[in-house]
Amino acid sequence: MEPTPLQPRSLPSNETFVKGILDGNRTLLSRAITLIESTRVDHTEKAQAIVEACLPHSGNSFRVGITGVPGVGKSTFIEALGMELIGRGKKLAVLAVDPSSSRSGGAILGDKTRMDRLSREENAFIRPSAAGASLGGVARKTRESIVLCEAAGFDTLFIETVGVGQSETAVHSMVDFFLLLMLAGAGDELQGIKRGIMEMAEGMVINKADGDNLSAARRARSDYQRALHLFPAHPGNWTPQVRHCSALNNDGIAEFWDSVILDYLKSTQSNGYFNQRREEQAKYWFREHLEERLYRSFYSHRAVRAQMNELEERVLKQEMTPFKAAEYLFALWKKQV
Repeated sequence: MEPTPLQPRSLPSNETFVKGILDGNRTLLSRAITLIESTRVDHTEKAQAIVEACLPHSGNSFRVGITGVPGVGKSTFIEALGMELIGRGKKLAVLAVDPSSSRSGGAILGDKTRMDRLSREENAFIRPSAAGASLGGVARKTRESIVLCEAAGFDTLFIETVGVGQSETAVHSMVDFFLLLMLAGAGDELQGIKRGIMEMAEGMVINKADGDNLSAARRARSDYQRALHLFPAHPGNWTPQVRHCSALNNDGIAEFWDSVILDYLKSTQSNGYFNQRREEQAKYWFREHLEERLYRSFYSHRAVRAQMNELEERVLKQEMTPFKAAEYLFALWKKQV
């Protein structure tokens, strides 16, 4: 039987992976990201070695997080803006995280289909990834994928979230500019997630501002711009901006990039906030990875697994307090680490 692409004996060497990524080889870039997303120990070790080697060649891109509820037109907006940037000579990577089934683990990895024109561009790279069980739909290794894409020469990165209201904090902690896509007249059902996301947004776009919806989009733009002034001041001394556009008709896309996103980049680079935010993000992800590593070490520990069910039963029968049971397991793990 022929080996699958991820079986160890069929994998290129780390040096081949790194050289290929630095040379812009998309096949090796895709395979390296697949390694990053794998849960196999040997794949994880190999992926980390590749990421470490690529790290000195990363950090030179502009990272934009894009979120919005399903149906807001994220894929259409990303394709329209992406085509605009490629027309300006940019190299764009889109890391799109799709919703996964909580039962089957399956994902509708359809971003390449929805971004047909963009996916055919030589200077565009679209990588859909199943969110799986990770927080709020953010793929577990998105940050490492960012490093590889930057090392491969992509100077602009879009990180698309599933837009379910939970993943935005994680995405905000790995991008330079956080964009919220909205619809005019979407109703009060969005209010539960809207404020928290709006407080993180550096910019908002009211999409589908065309036809009969144009007037409503203009009113929504004014309403949201006024609402943003009620939120706490942005730490980068930036005033979040709201615009309206029609991604379908490519109307207002270029203007938003020039008058909002590029203004933000210029402003935050001149006042030092851009680099400060990158440093804070690096510390955040160091601690996040440390916590994840400790979590996996604890719950995969043989002695802990052996005692877990029994202690849970004792807690349920009120034979032991939850605190004492947890402390017992922790002491067991610490003793045998």
